Amino acid sequence: MAQTNETILQKAYDLLKHGILGLEQFPRKHKYTLADRLQNNLSDVLEALIEAYHVPANRKRTLLERANILLEQSRHYCRLCYELGLFNSIKYEDLARRLNEVGRMNGGWLKTIA
Repeated sequence: MAQTNETILQKAYDLLKHGILGLEQFPRKHKYTLADRLQNNLSDVLEALIEAYHVPANRKRTLLERANILLEQSRHYCRLCYELGLFNSIKYEDLARRLNEVGRMNGGWLKTIA
């Protein structure tokens, strides 16, 4: 299971990195509201997964469920950015794919916890 956990951490890291790169292009009026919100959510996902990797088993579920909620919020923010024209279809598709991949891995990790 350690290999899977390390993989999800890398995928979450890559998600954050690509998200930050996409948010740099936001116009000033959205940079300090919507962009900050999305970047904070993606950062919080990575932090929750790192913490879940290092805590005892009895605390993992809460952290993984928190990561799940943050991923869902991030999906909605990404969709909003796309609908407002802040992401083109290629950037939106890339982030959505990465969000879904981390979400599937997080769900798989959750299923392994009793």
